[in-house]
Formats: sequence, structure tokens, C-alpha cells
Amino acid sequence: MADHEHDPGIRLAELVAAFSLATDLGLGLPMEHVLRSWLIADRLADRVGLGDEARESLYYVVTLAWVGCVADTPEVAAWFGDDIAYRRDSFGIDRTGMPMMTYSLRRAGAGGSAMDRLRLGTALVVKAGAPLVQGFISHCVTTGRLAERLGLGDEVNDQLQHVFTRWDGKGVPADVEGEQIALPVRLFHLADTVEVLHRAGGIDAAVELARSWRGGQFDPAIVDVFCSSATEVLADLDVTDWGALIDREPHLQRRLGGDELDRALETFADFTDLRSPPRAGHSRAVADLAARAAELCGLTDGEVTRLRRGALLHDVGMHGLPATILDKPGPLTAAETERMRMHSYYTERMLARPPALADIGAVASLANERLDGSGYHRGLSSGAIPMVGRILAVADSFQAMTEPRPHRAAFSAKAAAAQLTAEVRDGRLAGDAVDAVLNAAGQRRGKRRSGPAGLTPRELEVLILIARGASTKQVARMLGITNKTAGTHIERIYTKIGASTRSTATLFAMQHGLLESLEPVDV
Repeated sequence: MADHEHDPGIRLAELVAAFSLATDLGLGLPMEHVLRSWLIADRLADRVGLGDEARESLYYVVTLAWVGCVADTPEVAAWFGDDIAYRRDSFGIDRTGMPMMTYSLRRAGAGGSAMDRLRLGTALVVKAGAPLVQGFISHCVTTGRLAERLGLGDEVNDQLQHVFTRWDGKGVPADVEGEQIALPVRLFHLADTVEVLHRAGGIDAAVELARSWRGGQFDPAIVDVFCSSATEVLADLDVTDWGALIDREPHLQRRLGGDELDRALETFADFTDLRSPPRAGHSRAVADLAARAAELCGLTDGEVTRLRRGALLHDVGMHGLPATILDKPGPLTAAETERMRMHSYYTERMLARPPALADIGAVASLANERLDGSGYHRGLSSGAIPMVGRILAVADSFQAMTEPRPHRAAFSAKAAAAQLTAEVRDGRLAGDAVDAVLNAAGQRRGKRRSGPAGLTPRELEVLILIARGASTKQVARMLGITNKTAGTHIERIYTKIGASTRSTATLFAMQHGLLESLEPVDV
């Protein structure tokens, strides 16, 4: 999208703050946990002598540290069921050795049969907790990739690789300990945990845990400073104007021009879609389809831009939904359906400020509204839904239908068009919006015959499969090749695109538009 002369007025720090609310949901914690953790860390930074220039690193380390949770959501869910509950209940658990193993064994196979729980618990013991370590590594690699795409420097990226380190060297990576861990990361370690303990049990609970982890998880010097000033450090954490706090930090004033903002929103859209392999690339595809349809409808350039940006973020509220709902292979229960309907509300609330972002959020929250008032979350009816909302609702529906879901195969474009036409007859979708979206969808390209980074046609097929969540064995079965050949293809793909995990390979596929130009697959 062309750069715009008008400055959108959004600072990168404000955009990251808004996205941190999605991280809160993914952790199963109240909104603004991450931002309160930053405030605690910032107050401690004053007391331990963190330099002014390092305040930028401190902010982005704290606000981005948990973003990588989306990378290992499918794997966490496969081992422990509700991934959000698993993360939420781990706060206050010493994340190493027997405490972490005991906690994980208790959660293995949660929600499954007794046989499944026994099988997964046994596998976890046999593997000596290796899946947990791999999850930590994948998390950090993916978080670093996000920081890189946001234009943050190597200093921030390098520090984000140490999110799971410990002062005593028993974390991940295991060869990093003590003052080898950057001070902003050590401040994050303590602030992130004591925020949860303080909210749940007050100052005494926070201080007690800090002392018990002194010299283990936490830097002893930071613990001592915290314990001697806990009353002041933990006071007045319920801030209503985070923008005012950002104003005080001279190194957090970078503003995003039009193209920069679009790239940042695309980044957050890609990371949102990582929560569920079948949804990989969904948000980008909806945004592009909606923008093309809006142009066909004669909307102004400003309206097209606002619609595309809103479409990129329309699913950001899904960070509050566990994989057990997002990837459930059967119908949702009434309670699960109600929880699913909440994601539009979460989307609007996350993007409620600053004003320039709230304007985008107002569009994003319209994706599930319907003309007859049967949609959600506001239940708006015809006259209250603007044209941008009508187009977004259709583009989202069409794109979702033509993608695979755990409970059904992908619709053909023809079948999806027939379903949308039926929705028009039933008074749920606008006929002009449906016509525009179907016209725009008809302009989509066929399958790519070559790809970026020198990927061959076969490698493109393999990449789309693993991006959709297929294992090496599933790739082999679906392509009619041996497991060894499939593994070789995957190794070559990773080498060519510079990926080391499924999540980073998926991000590459989304970033290069591969998932919207290849037919979705049923894995």
C-alpha cells in the first residue's frame, strides 16, 4: 500500500502496548498484566541504575517477551490440552527441574481420557522434559522474528532469546547465567512474576516468592532492591493512561508512517494466525480481499486503507481462545460458542486507544456483525453497519469457508459463493458487498509455479503443508513420498528460508503470500 502523507499518529510503543493485551489473554491473565509488569520493571530500573538508552530495550523485552506463546500453541495443546490454562497456572511454579516436571505431568493430557493422560505423561518422562525445552526455544526464536519485523535492533532481539534463562544457569539456554543475562531481562524475570503474585496475594506474597527464588530464577541484587522497596514499587499499578507513561520515555517516541504501520499490522496479523495452523495466512488474505472489494465498490482511498488495516486485526481477540476451541474437530458446546463470540469484543477493547488505533479497531470489530442483528458482539442491524463492515463480514466469511478447519474440509470457491448468496437471501449479508467480494475473489491467481528463496514447486507444496500443521509423516502420506524424502524436503526448505521451527517457516509463508495462492489442505 502506498505511503500516506498524513502521519497516522501511532507510535510503535503504543501499538505494541495494544498487542500486549492480546498476550495477556493468551496467558490467561487479566488485561494489562504485561503493562503493569513493565511499570514494575521500570521502577526497579530507577533503583538499580539502568541507563536511559537501555529503557527502550527494557520496554520491548517486557512487552514482547510472551508473544512467542503463539508459536508453540499447537504443541502445548497437544501435550496439555487448554494451552491458556497451562500457561496461567504455571505462574509461581519454578520453571525448572522437578517443580516444572511435576506441574507438567499433572497437566499432561488434560481434558483427554485416562489412557491419553497416561500415554502423554509417560512420553514426557521418557523424553526427560525435552518437549518443554524445545517449546522454550521455539518461543524465543519466534519472538525474535517479530522484533526483527518491527524494526527493533539486534540488542532487543538478542535479549529476547534469553527470556527463559535463570540467574543460576538452569534455564534455557543452559550456558547463560548471572550477569551474562542482560539487565532488562533480569528485571523482566522478577517483574513478570511478582505482578501476578501481588495481584493474587498482595505485597507479602510477592516479596515471599521473590526471596524464595533469590539466586535461583532471580538476580539476588534485584531481589534485595525489590524487597526493600516493594511498597513503593507495587503502588498504583492500575494506570489508565499508558500513553502518558510512554510520553516520559524519549526512546519510545518512534512514530509509524503509512507503510511502516501497514507492515507492523501485517506482522501482528501473522502472529495472531499462528495460534491455529489451519488459519495461517487468514488475516492477510481477508485484508487483501476486502480491500479489492472496497475499491470495486468505489470507496475512497481512506476508507479502503482503514478497512484493510481493520481486517488485518479482526481476529486479534482470538488470542483469548484456547486451541481446544480454535482447533476442536467437532461442534462447539454452548459455552464454547459463547466464548468464541467474545473474541470480537476483545478485539475492540484491545484497540480502544490511542484514537488512531481505535478507528482501526472500530472496523475490525465489525467482522461478525450481520444485517438481521444475529451477529456479534454488538448485535448491530442493517442501518448501524457501515459499508466497510459489510464488506469485511463477507470477505471474512468467504476466506474462512475456503480454508480447512479441524471439523470440516475447505469449501470450493463455487460452494462458498453459493453459501454467501444464500446468506443474502436470508437477509444476513449485503448483496452489493457479496457481489464485490466474489468479483474480487475471481481475480485471485492460480498456484505458484516457483517461490521465493529459490523454493521449488515441490518444496512449496511441502511448505504449505507444514504451515497448515502437518507432521513429516503426514506430508509423506499426502504427497505419496517416503518419510525420509519428506524430511529432506523440510530440511532444505528450512535452510533456504532461514527457518529453524515450524512457526518461523509458517511466518515466512504468510509474509510472502504463499498461503493465499495455494489450495488449502486437509491434514
